[in-house]
Amino acid sequence: MTASGPDATVFGRLSAGGFEQVLFSHDARTGLRSVIVVHDTTLGPALGGVRMHPYRDEDAALDDALRLARAMTLKASAAGLDLGGGWSVVIGDPVRDKTEELLRAHGRFIATLGGRFIPVNDVGTTQADLRVIGREASPVCDSGDPSPMTALGVLEGIRACLRADGSDGSLAGVRVCVQGVGNVGSALVGLLAAESAELVVADIDPARAACVAERFGARVVDPSTIAGTTCDVLAPCAMGAVVNDATLPGLRCRIIAGGANNVLAAPEHAAALTARGILYAPDFCVNAGGLVFLEEQILGHDYTQAEQRVQQVGARVAEVIAQARRTGITTTDAAVELAQARLRTAAERKGASPVR
Repeated sequence: MTASGPDATVFGRLSAGGFEQVLFSHDARTGLRSVIVVHDTTLGPALGGVRMHPYRDEDAALDDALRLARAMTLKASAAGLDLGGGWSVVIGDPVRDKTEELLRAHGRFIATLGGRFIPVNDVGTTQADLRVIGREASPVCDSGDPSPMTALGVLEGIRACLRADGSDGSLAGVRVCVQGVGNVGSALVGLLAAESAELVVADIDPARAACVAERFGARVVDPSTIAGTTCDVLAPCAMGAVVNDATLPGLRCRIIAGGANNVLAAPEHAAALTARGILYAPDFCVNAGGLVFLEEQILGHDYTQAEQRVQQVGARVAEVIAQARRTGITTTDAAVELAQARLRTAAERKGASPVR
């Protein structure tokens, strides 16, 4: 594991991070190796993704699940939702290793939590996969792809950042580099194209990047170079840790706002971006649109109401930026404070310990 010091052990890390529960599953018959993390259920059941990825080892899988689960808690709280945060990861190549039997085994694993964890599709899984998981577990979010709503929230977040940077929020002629054009990234490219933005795209799948570029009039660059491509807005929409020690010196953007989770490889990178004059929309605020949509589904509300709520993501991003500038802290710290204040209030009502 990457942690060191007194919190390097699994139990030390769980205690330090305020995690409620971590479960590991191995199903010899199907080959399932998976992890479920429940970070916090103060506000409601933990909603989180099912991510399937060929992690280099079990420690990397656990690290990813812990980061994503905590981010989901903050995302739900900052967005004003009555949901908690969790995540699950399945170790394996989704192209080679995914089978119906493996997904159902993961569903049985999720079912042991009795509804405390509600799964949704993520990297390496689809809505169809969630329906398979739903044969064994309930509830699951399998009746509507949240990706377009995540993209809509990101669009409004980008607009809020542009306004905070001194413009009127128009995207016409604004150069946006979209890193990753899967479900969220391609939806975002479509929304940006409709706003007459200048688009640059990259994806680890060259054919997918070329298809999206042709459809929306974008320019394709190599995935290894997009973080350093000169642009107004860098929109990470794939895996996390886009801003790290290696990429930070080469960033050529003035705003970072995208659909990816855990964009910063380490907490100190938030301050480093501020020092570089780069405005960062905290990922768990700007990409909350999909989560808002999922809560609307759970509540049985219609698409129009969900869309109206998602469009408020920009207002929340603007609030975070204003708070950061008012208090002299990073936008990440401002967003965390916003989320934790709501969690503290809820925990006090329940007589529980607040989230960390």
